[in-house]
Amino acid sequence: MMTGTHTGHTVTVRELAPFYGKRQVTRPISVEFAPRRITAMIGPSGCGKSTVLRCLNRMHESIPGARVSGSVLLDGENVYDSRLDATLVRRKIGMVFQQPIALRTRSIYENIAVGLRLNGLRAQAELDARVEASLRASALWDEVKDKLGQPGTALSGGQQQRLSIARAIAVEPDVLLLDEPCSALDPIATAKIEELLLDLRDRYTIVIVTHNMQQAARVSDSTVVFLVERTGDTQQPIGLLIEHSPTREVFTSPKDPRTEEYISGRIG
Repeated sequence: MMTGTHTGHTVTVRELAPFYGKRQVTRPISVEFAPRRITAMIGPSGCGKSTVLRCLNRMHESIPGARVSGSVLLDGENVYDSRLDATLVRRKIGMVFQQPIALRTRSIYENIAVGLRLNGLRAQAELDARVEASLRASALWDEVKDKLGQPGTALSGGQQQRLSIARAIAVEPDVLLLDEPCSALDPIATAKIEELLLDLRDRYTIVIVTHNMQQAARVSDSTVVFLVERTGDTQQPIGLLIEHSPTREVFTSPKDPRTEEYISGRIG
């Protein structure tokens, strides 16, 4: 159940609608995230793109009062099946957050090893090998190999974000989700993260939420565009998925005229 290798894993979203209590965050969404591709989700603040991202690995339900309707399928299996443990889902669909997370009381080595130990890995030689492999895959090994015992918080913001990615991929997920991973980083660190994502694309299904349309254009194969509409007497905002197309098409010949209006800054 929920097993596989890095041969490519498809995430299919069907009529997904997130809620906070009674408030519906988006209109029901149906979209497919292709294996070994980077899909960017863009849209104005408040359109629900980060909430939708958190629904993909059941992080949304960790918020009190939050729930979803609809389904999220990983290779055809509904991750919201009541028989599935949310922890297992989150191991198969890893997530990197907006702010770099270096576990403050742990060394660089232990930042990676902690998740492996939680998954039952105990042999020191294998731990060492997996930590090194993850740091190499996140393009961080050469920078930290001589200071693995130092706190993760001693690293720069960009290095901490690559450490977060290393920690996420150490447990060998099928899918990697990133929620505005470069918003707190300078241009040089951002370029390193983008280069890393392009390297990782051959192994993972990657979904990235970004407020930076140039970043979406640089790194993604396809782009999902959200907007906000206001409904009812209260003009309550609700997110709306208006387009999912190859990135080049989104930025040069979008199907929906509202996409062009958003990208050009006329709406948003």
